[in-house]
Amino acid sequence: MNGKMYLLDLRGEPCPYPVVFSLEALRNLDKGTIVEILADCPQSFISVPEEVIKAGYEMLEPPRKVGPTLRFLVKIPDSGVISTI
Repeated sequence: MNGKMYLLDLRGEPCPYPVVFSLEALRNLDKGTIVEILADCPQSFISVPEEVIKAGYEMLEPPRKVGPTLRFLVKIPDSGVISTI
């Protein structure tokens, strides 16, 4: 993959913090950055993808579960409008 990569390790954070912290980090990173988000809160499997897509970010692959760890690969679009809500 080309461009910037960022790892956001939110394992151990209870819900809803994986969503809250993911959206905050995505808002503050450069366009085109690819972010790997790790979490272990079960509700995050649904809520993180839903909320990042709703906010205008791109899921590069479906969420994956490896043991207790949930992995999300998200790209900040190079252009377009991103929701700040």
